[in-house]
Amino acid sequence: MDVFASVGREARALWGGGRGTSLVTIAVGWGMLNGTRMTFPVLLPYLRDAFDLGLAVAGLLVSVLWLGSAVGQLPGGIVADRYSERLVMSASTFAVAAALAVVAVAPTPVVLFAATGLVGLGQSLYPIARITSLSHIYPDRIGSALGVTMATGDLGQTVLPPVVGVLAGVLAWQAGLVALIPLFVATGVAIWVVLPVQDRSARSNGLPLAESARGVAVQLRRPNMAFMVFILFLYIFVWQSFTGLYPTYLVQEKGLSSAVVGVLFSLFFALGVVVKPLSGAAYDRVGMRWSLVLVLVGPTVGFALLPSVDGFWPLAAVTGLVSTMLGSGAVTQSFLSDAFPRELRGTGLGTVRTTAATLGATGPVLFGTVADAGYFDEGYLVLAALMAGTALLAFLSPRS
Repeated sequence: MDVFASVGREARALWGGGRGTSLVTIAVGWGMLNGTRMTFPVLLPYLRDAFDLGLAVAGLLVSVLWLGSAVGQLPGGIVADRYSERLVMSASTFAVAAALAVVAVAPTPVVLFAATGLVGLGQSLYPIARITSLSHIYPDRIGSALGVTMATGDLGQTVLPPVVGVLAGVLAWQAGLVALIPLFVATGVAIWVVLPVQDRSARSNGLPLAESARGVAVQLRRPNMAFMVFILFLYIFVWQSFTGLYPTYLVQEKGLSSAVVGVLFSLFFALGVVVKPLSGAAYDRVGMRWSLVLVLVGPTVGFALLPSVDGFWPLAAVTGLVSTMLGSGAVTQSFLSDAFPRELRGTGLGTVRTTAATLGATGPVLFGTVADAGYFDEGYLVLAALMAGTALLAFLSPRS
């Protein structure tokens, strides 16, 4: 009963003072962006047929999307600090809407790749602005507010891919993307109207960029930080390799229909709604080492079993094992947020996330190349080894 009462009090505090509408608006935008990004892997089989793409080239398309999603995070955070978060987030949703329209009418693979990169670039403007905006709205409850948006992100990744997959199967691959365009436009308008206008004179522009860069470089030279950034890169590399081509693998190697694949892919993210808060709580109680090791055991076993498993329910069980890797983000981001001084937190997190995600974006194209060479199953065994190595690095990471 005390637990339910505590949850109720927290919910009332988040909604009170007229702040709840802003939280919901930001969270909806985040859920749509995350969900839309994960529709591309579901659409890959259709895009391969429509544009005659091999697995390596299809993997490159996902890498372009992830690269775009990475490179704009640091600039987006800098612009949000110095101008307006609602401007950056509105621009993000409008840019994604425009890019999706180009993807839907792309006549050639070149246009498809360029438009997909713009989808990622538009998405990359949102994450840091989301965090800094919520920190202004909820100076005393930023953790809870971020938890709500993270859960909504997983909800978007759970709902949108199967919906777009069904529309692709019933109508055309463009149908789901076109349906998202007016929703993004409406979300951008809502962000601009609902979010409070901040007083420019009251905004802090923080340290000069050169001084911030030097401070971040000093922090990253600490042994534990260097270890954690490398661990984050390995995790992102594996996660993007898996999510980028898993639907294609299930269709091509396991013989499942696109509709069933959409359900399994959504299950992966649906379990993240549970895994992420549990992982964050584990970090608070047992620290980075054991919490990270625990969430990486599942994917290590799941990737190793995947080549030998067939049928919906066994594949659902393996997907559930792999989904525990989603808790890694709650652990690594909590650690990095705690490790950076307050005055360097935004620039530091933006630098780390942009660097790790940019390097990790090479995963899908490399994995696709391996699959194109006829080693799809063996690729998952390599991912299992990388997950095991990441867990070992986490356990051996220095304390300071």
